[in-house]
Amino acid sequence: MSPAALSYLHSPSSVAVIGASDDPDKIGGRPIAFMQRFGFKGTILPVNPSRATVQGLPAYPDVASLPMVPDVALIAVPGEAAIQAVHACTERGVQGAVIMASGFGETGRPEDLERQQRMVSEARSAGMRIVGPNSQGLANFGTGTILSFSTMFVEQEPMDGPIGIVSQSGAMCSIPYGLLRRRGLGVRYVHGTGNDADLGVGDIAEAVLDDPDIRLLLLYLEDIRDPGALERTAQKALEREIPVVAMMGGRSADGRRAAASHTGALANEQRVVDAFFKRTGIWRARTMAGLVDTAHLYLQDWRPRGRRLAIVSNSGAICVLGADAAADADLSVTTFEAATTDALTEVLPAFATKTNPIDITAALLTDSSLFGKVLPLLAADRSVDACFIGVPVAGKGYDVARFATDAAAFAQRDNMPVVVAAPQENVAAAFRDAGLVVFDDEASAIAALGQYLHHHELMDATRRLGPLQTRRGMPANDAAVLSEAAGLAFLQAHGIEAVGAILCGEPQAAAEAFRSLGGQPVALKGCPTGATHKSELGLVRLKVATAADVEAAATDMIATMSRLGIEHEGVLVAPMIAGVTEGLVGAHVDPVFGPVILVGAGGKYVEALDDVEVLVPPFDAETAEAAIRRLRIAPLLAGVRGEPATDVAAWAQAAVALGSMMLADPSVLSVDVNPLMVGAAVGEPAFGAIAVDAVVVRR
Repeated sequence: MSPAALSYLHSPSSVAVIGASDDPDKIGGRPIAFMQRFGFKGTILPVNPSRATVQGLPAYPDVASLPMVPDVALIAVPGEAAIQAVHACTERGVQGAVIMASGFGETGRPEDLERQQRMVSEARSAGMRIVGPNSQGLANFGTGTILSFSTMFVEQEPMDGPIGIVSQSGAMCSIPYGLLRRRGLGVRYVHGTGNDADLGVGDIAEAVLDDPDIRLLLLYLEDIRDPGALERTAQKALEREIPVVAMMGGRSADGRRAAASHTGALANEQRVVDAFFKRTGIWRARTMAGLVDTAHLYLQDWRPRGRRLAIVSNSGAICVLGADAAADADLSVTTFEAATTDALTEVLPAFATKTNPIDITAALLTDSSLFGKVLPLLAADRSVDACFIGVPVAGKGYDVARFATDAAAFAQRDNMPVVVAAPQENVAAAFRDAGLVVFDDEASAIAALGQYLHHHELMDATRRLGPLQTRRGMPANDAAVLSEAAGLAFLQAHGIEAVGAILCGEPQAAAEAFRSLGGQPVALKGCPTGATHKSELGLVRLKVATAADVEAAATDMIATMSRLGIEHEGVLVAPMIAGVTEGLVGAHVDPVFGPVILVGAGGKYVEALDDVEVLVPPFDAETAEAAIRRLRIAPLLAGVRGEPATDVAAWAQAAVALGSMMLADPSVLSVDVNPLMVGAAVGEPAFGAIAVDAVVVRR
């Protein structure tokens, strides 16, 4: 179903409220009171068999008695009554229902899940779509369609605006709404989808993006069951240049348990979730501050070009703290061009700092023009991408209005992302009135600016990569593990360089293979036809240096495999390869998200280090290299104590090839290449990246 087909949820001509209450503070009464108060233009049809009128409106005993077929039914009755209401709505041909009742799939009890599935099946068979159950409801302040019982709309007066919120949790759509309204920002959509038994967060969010006035979309999720809907939402958002910020609970084990008890959700593997968000251009907020603090920045018309920051303050301490905050936010405190430093020397007092950060000092008290002189110089400097202005002390004696006017001109005329920190409310108000984004302190301001700049970089990178081309629903009950010889050959055929191993069926052939490799020390491995832990069974010998030792080791390995009843193809003889770095690349088919690729630190300590990054294909070498440089071992890749730098580009190309293979060949279920020996970027060892061990699982 296209999002446009859900427009009746946002702009219905008629709404039935089943379980309508005359009390505007009751769950069945609030939506009616809200719609009457906030300008709903359609027809409200209260359903209550005990009353002739509800809140001044004619009431009806049941759905069958309604004088018209409503576009939407708001079901505010519990348990079996909700199921009966769904049945009555399907009988009348209602298009959609918002079900507030709890006690369904979120309990985790099989009988409750069965009731939920039965209710959804009946609705779908009749062509009716369901939001919920266990939903706080939907609210559109653009049309006054408030199908929600949220208390927050009483506590924080609504104001229409360009922000949409869609959440699986009722609280987590109300809380961001309240915080945004306290900041003076208008919010149009406040949707709590509940159990997502039919329509989910992705479906509703995609429909929200059909509204041309929306400029920012905030999501809260506790699980992802339909990534396809979120992909479509993200793609539409990129096309319209609308940032999407998502917060997802369950990053910790305790959080995942709490999410399961809250929504009946299955916990998605969090590194895969992170990779999915990155690949689709969605920013994952870790805290409530990350979800809402940057909202005002997202609504600006700037076109960010980088993350090099200029810092200007009338306090040396704020300059220092601002630089610290920039490091925390992964922003670069830029070095000004020489011409800028020269010009700053001309306009600032001799005792002021002319390098970045710029400490204007208390001279601002006697010369109110200093901001107006400094900021245009920064605008002309090609090394400046964004600016932080800290005004910790001002007020009486300071021309604050002029400071704000000069800063606003800098941000607007010069298209410069600017954040201001001003802890004094009267000072902050002057900057806010000038249209600037103001925070209480430098840490909050620069953290929000960092998110804004990094998110725009992420969106640009996602546009460069194009849409996802994934596959899902891969069964794995008929999996077969290739022998290592077959696995290495398979990788070589798909663009991943593999070690030149020679498969030998007899010990004498292994000795001959040793001689053909130049008589240098070799690695010798048993080659079972299925998966096995070769090292633990004594089926791996390294640095075997003579033909006699090779033959003896091969004899022992073949005997061991025969004794243990392990089917095998013989032994592999391969040259010893030592890289600058032992890395890994791997892949598997996630049951929800489809193929995912891993890059990370390899070798025998792989489980102990757990140093991996996850990528969702397709991606390019630039993306893969960036992921490798996010590893904890990244500082070692540049070379330490005379070691050459690692050929990260070759490592990245291996990851790209693996991603392409996983998308192109549906038979592949998983691949594990550990170690991937990675050579030197320049110098010796002069090879790129070579797979010396491989486990490939296919259907």
